[in-house]
Amino acid sequence: MPIPMSHTAPTLLIKKSAFERVGFSRAQFDDALNLTEDEFRVEAGVIAVGPLVGEDALTDLIAQLEERGLVYYDDFFELSGNWPDWLRLFVMDAGS
Repeated sequence: MPIPMSHTAPTLLIKKSAFERVGFSRAQFDDALNLTEDEFRVEAGVIAVGPLVGEDALTDLIAQLEERGLVYYDDFFELSGNWPDWLRLFVMDAGS
């Protein structure tokens, strides 16, 4: 089932296999970002974190992912959340 994306703030999309490869856990993200249940969604091979609010939240998270060895665009990607509210975007793993 595709994950709906927010047009109000950025969402970070992470390949589930990359997330697991470097040993991340949901609890680490919850502790760092105080996420609600709806701000950490997993569907097939994709993890969606967000929408992320605050100027530094996204930048800090990207730095943490890269420090763990994940590669931007190959392992994760940020969707800006900067589009009109009349447009609906959904994300899903291409292999699903």
